[in-house]
Amino acid sequence: MRKTIFSTCAALALGPLSAVSPAQAEPRGYYEVSGVEADDMLKMRAGPGVGYRVIVGLPNGTVLWVQSCERAGSTSWCKVSLKQARALKGYVSSAYLRKM
Repeated sequence: MRKTIFSTCAALALGPLSAVSPAQAEPRGYYEVSGVEADDMLKMRAGPGVGYRVIVGLPNGTVLWVQSCERAGSTSWCKVSLKQARALKGYVSSAYLRKM
C-alpha cells in the first residue's frame, strides 16, 4: 500500500517535469529554429511577448544561443542571440527551438 501511494505521489510530482520543453529544461546552449511553416519565419522580438516589435524573421535551421527562458502569459520566451551575429539579440518562443 505504501509503495502504491509513493509511486502515485512521485508520478504526480514528476509528471509536469516531463512536459517541459527542451528550451525550458536546459535554457543555456545552442538551439536550432524548427517547426516554422515553410512560408513563414520565427519572429525575434525586442521583448518577451507578441506586443514587442519584431527585430528579424528567422527561418528553420537558424542557429541561436539561448541565454535564458521565462514565461510570459501562456508562452515561454527565450532570450537569444544569433550564432553568426552575437550582437543581434532578442526573444523568441521556445516552442520553435530544438536543442542541438
